[in-house]
Amino acid sequence: MKLVVDSNVLFSFFKKESSTRKIITLVELLELYTLKSRIDELIKHKEEICSKSKITEEEFFKSLTELEIFVRIIDDKLVFKFGREAIKLAPHSEDAPLFALSLFFNCPIWSNEVAFKRQSKVKVFNTKELLELLGFS
Repeated sequence: MKLVVDSNVLFSFFKKESSTRKIITLVELLELYTLKSRIDELIKHKEEICSKSKITEEEFFKSLTELEIFVRIIDDKLVFKFGREAIKLAPHSEDAPLFALSLFFNCPIWSNEVAFKRQSKVKVFNTKELLELLGFS
């Protein structure tokens, strides 16, 4: 199953025993994609992630490298042609690129952002729904 992964899900990857980490590492079941800008966002919030996840900066970069093994990173420019439609779907303008990536791959988004579900064009799974779908409930 292909999924576009939102930043709020990626943040949870840094917690060693999180459900999110378990799902992301299911290589044989999932093809996961995110945008380069979302990885940049993780780096920008490195200190907050380290604090909340109780990890060191070294562990952060080790986990980031591991994350990049499981989630394919796509250049934001590749989804530009879906921008207009994505802006109509996204609850906030900063979320439009993620919706554009979903339209590009014609696949659902994995996000815990409730507002993402206020449209009917792109299927959105939260972590709980994805766990149930994968039989981990």
